[in-house]
Amino acid sequence: MGDYSENLIEIHDLKYSRGHRAIFDGLNLTIKRGEITALMGPSGTGKTTLLRLITRQLIPQQGAIFVDGLDISTLSQSELYQLRQRFGMLFQNGALLTDLSVFENVAFPLREHTKLSNRLIRHIVLTKLHAVGLRGAADMMPAQLSGGMARRVALARAMVMDPEILIYDEPFVGLDPISLGVIVRLVRRLNDALGITSIVVSHDVEEIATVADRSFLLSDGKVAASGSPDELRTANSELVRQFMHGMADGPVAFHFDAPGYEEQLLGRDTE
Repeated sequence: MGDYSENLIEIHDLKYSRGHRAIFDGLNLTIKRGEITALMGPSGTGKTTLLRLITRQLIPQQGAIFVDGLDISTLSQSELYQLRQRFGMLFQNGALLTDLSVFENVAFPLREHTKLSNRLIRHIVLTKLHAVGLRGAADMMPAQLSGGMARRVALARAMVMDPEILIYDEPFVGLDPISLGVIVRLVRRLNDALGITSIVVSHDVEEIATVADRSFLLSDGKVAASGSPDELRTANSELVRQFMHGMADGPVAFHFDAPGYEEQLLGRDTE
């Protein structure tokens, strides 16, 4: 455990590139304990990449990331694995194991990382499924679940190890309005009831505004704006207004950078 601080995660002067394209260019960001922090921004701004950097699946070219006071770049392999057990992850598509039942999907982390008895594992798994309203679906297979149910099972699995930090990667994508409302409510309720810290990557401005304590809008490798959802809605920045209000025209262009249209069609750009 690191030194106690109000900030659970601190990112300082982070730089990361893929090839010649800079994803982050001096990113500074802090995530406070016990809050729900939203990471937002146009597609391609590196939101999921940032999650991978925070869990050290990727290594930055420059800068430092501290989790609970620990500089994750200095951790040994065993220390890194120990740190990762403090994280829970809800993947964008749920990522349930199709050959395992709902019960066994949720039990999987416990069987892999602990030596608990089958009786205790059963108790924990059913408790987590009950928390997401799916204790009655324990014997079902993933193929029998609706999209919203599958996302809730994945959430039960993400929290089965009682993580301190719960990461949601686009948790609202592809859900019908009822399932969406259920997931939004669960994000808020679980964060408050369990006393954890949540990080939510999302494009869904309306939904994230109902649960996030603080939001960061990423653009051009840095934090373009931060604050409560209401503060972002009233920001003066054209980029922030375009994103928060879903405007087609603004700093984020429709067309990706390309050679001149006529030149490329005629093949002159290859001369």
